[in-house]
Amino acid sequence: MDTRYIFVTGGVVSSLGKGIISSSLARLLLSRGFKVTIQKFDPYINIDPGTLNPYEHGECYVTVDGHEADLDLGHYERFTNIKTSRANNITTGRIYQTVIDKERRGDYLGKTVQIVPHITDEIKRNVKLLGSTGDYDFVITEIGGTVGDIESLPYIEAVRQLRWELGSKCVCIHLTYVPYIRAAAELKTKPTQHSVKMLQQEGIQPDILVLRTEKDLPAPMRRKVALFCNVSPDAVIQSIDVPSIYQVPLNMHEQRLDDIVLEKTGTPSQGEPDLDKWNHFLNMMQSATDEVRVGLVGKYVQLQDAYKSIDESLFQACTYHGRKLKLTYINSEKVNDGNVDELLSPHDAILVAPGFGQRGTEGKFVALRWCREHKKPTLGICLGMQCMVIEFARNVLHLDDANSVEMDPKTQHNVIDLMEEQKSVTNMGGTMRLGAYACRLKQGSSTARAYGVLNIEERHRHRFEFNDEYRKAFEDAGMKCVGENPETRLVEVVELENHPWYIGVQFHPEYSSTVLNPHPLFMDFIRAAIDEQNKQ
Repeated sequence: MDTRYIFVTGGVVSSLGKGIISSSLARLLLSRGFKVTIQKFDPYINIDPGTLNPYEHGECYVTVDGHEADLDLGHYERFTNIKTSRANNITTGRIYQTVIDKERRGDYLGKTVQIVPHITDEIKRNVKLLGSTGDYDFVITEIGGTVGDIESLPYIEAVRQLRWELGSKCVCIHLTYVPYIRAAAELKTKPTQHSVKMLQQEGIQPDILVLRTEKDLPAPMRRKVALFCNVSPDAVIQSIDVPSIYQVPLNMHEQRLDDIVLEKTGTPSQGEPDLDKWNHFLNMMQSATDEVRVGLVGKYVQLQDAYKSIDESLFQACTYHGRKLKLTYINSEKVNDGNVDELLSPHDAILVAPGFGQRGTEGKFVALRWCREHKKPTLGICLGMQCMVIEFARNVLHLDDANSVEMDPKTQHNVIDLMEEQKSVTNMGGTMRLGAYACRLKQGSSTARAYGVLNIEERHRHRFEFNDEYRKAFEDAGMKCVGENPETRLVEVVELENHPWYIGVQFHPEYSSTVLNPHPLFMDFIRAAIDEQNKQ
């Protein structure tokens, strides 16, 4: 079967949820038995988001093949249960870099290199390359930003060209916002009309409109939008705010989004999508009453997307335990000896978040000492694990100035050291230890019991590592190195003996947790939190 291409564009404002709509449609098509993939085109000129501050762009997601990607790829994986790769996220920086490299090699044979056709051809090549390499029935391509942005124009032009080239194999879905003006008590469709008109000016007529709204849109209003925007009335769909993003696929199916896409691409399909497992998750989510209280200690707590994959992994694990997640962000810069008990004691478990740099680490040390001494279930991820090691070195091994060379290059006790292969690295972008690596767990460890296997593979994003010269001192004092890379002996997991649950991992388990397959480490962490709650 020929690959069909679905393009998702946005208008009026950004952050309307193009990624959620794309992921929801992918879930519905997968549930009908089709082979589907999603890709995101980001209009910024960075090569990837790896050098962006989380406050600037939210979480940086990492694919299995070591690509630093937009956080929407996390949504794609959580909804589809399919691993993404470098090919699923393209930026303007990568497009231009490729074209300029070709020009320098002389590939264009003396031609003047221009936006059209050279940049647009490179965009189109990436769209179709993903379809041809995976034998997919559908490739969903999300265009970042909004129609009318200068940065997005080459992508919109590429989509216009592809619509002519692909004909009925191509569908354009446009997501817009219908604001509710509270003072006038009215919903306004004019922004949507202007957005669609701008898209039409660029040569694209949307096939389907998805209207993001806080309030139900009356049928006459949807017919009005259809009339003004040259879209059939049944292809005007509302995406009303729902309590959980995981309800959006059902909302879209109720309005026949998947059926309309199949009809418009001439794709035969029988019956309804098999959403039994998805509905099982939603039923557990909706029936949960008791809460699990988790405190997340980190320094990017002012932005909800900074720890997006961690938040969703905790939520999924709580749901499968029949509990509701009550997650509290605790600013590590504000934690000190005087307030740590007040800040941490109300929680059933504490997660110490990943990050980079000195800011906020002293507060993490204080929090970790309290958790260690008060036997509170604790999970440290990446820098969180490294902070576990440093705190233990200072307060149990009495190495008072113990630190990471990231924080203090002159420390006498570099219990966390720069990885050997990183010492010659000068560029910041894309040069960390990235992607999936093997890890061998120690038989009988708490971590091995959580996973249920000894050989695992997890994704990484770091430059610094546990200094193996200190391994014996740590293990003799009770902090066991229970997971290591089988080739390099890099310590991947530490855990504390004589503690109910105190585990630090150098990798990022949150990148591998999905709706249909919650991560075993998060599942065990929440189990320990429930045990702690029951003890209290």
